[in-house]
Amino acid sequence: MTKVIVYGSKGRLGQALLACAPNFPNIQIVGQVDLGDSLEAVIGQADVVVDFSSPKATLGLVKCCVAAGKAMVIGTTGHTLEVRAEIRREAGPIAVVWASNFSPGVNVLFHLTHSAAELLGPDFDLEVMEMHHRLKKDAPSGTAKTLAEILAGVRDQQFAGEETYPRQKVKKAYTSQGRRGDTGGRDCNEICVHSLRGGDVAGDHTVYFAGDGERLELTHRASSPRVFANGALRAAQWVHKQVPGLYSMGHVLGLV
Repeated sequence: MTKVIVYGSKGRLGQALLACAPNFPNIQIVGQVDLGDSLEAVIGQADVVVDFSSPKATLGLVKCCVAAGKAMVIGTTGHTLEVRAEIRREAGPIAVVWASNFSPGVNVLFHLTHSAAELLGPDFDLEVMEMHHRLKKDAPSGTAKTLAEILAGVRDQQFAGEETYPRQKVKKAYTSQGRRGDTGGRDCNEICVHSLRGGDVAGDHTVYFAGDGERLELTHRASSPRVFANGALRAAQWVHKQVPGLYSMGHVLGLV
């Protein structure tokens, strides 16, 4: 039995996780923590803490879990590059699954995106588009950033996921959120991420490989936040049995 605390239990994904938990007979929810609640009061009962809260809260949560010797699943997105680096440093003593998306289908999309970028080579222009519900706070999504990082990694570029307008050159990679104004022609090294918001869209992501005379599109669409919740619960079961280290959803699914 894996005993789980849901951190961010009143949020959209926290609620989905609680709704899906009864479908996992080997998981027991022993705590629901949100703004104003005390994690320290219940953390001793848990094996794993699942974080679907705020990017401002994750680092403190990591430190608390390290002090208590509890494994983690981090599903919160929107952290700055500096905070991401600090989370990696602090999380060393415990087992952590940290993923921008817990959907099995999206993690296959990550795998296919890497393969397609390698096979098609530098002659194809690369673009990423994502759409989420109107309440999502961060843009681009963590999943879109991961896709752009995969593409940049294949081309030995550094993906600068933080800048908006104007476009700025970072080593050999141009990146931006969308385009506007007189941007000139497209640079061959550019990886552009576009964010759409509206309705109750759970999450759509498309990677475009645009060549001369042909275009390949890889798309994943999620119709319910439960797909992410189910993946996070699967990750919680898995990480409970692991030695300290930083893992991805690809490890959980056996893709890496």
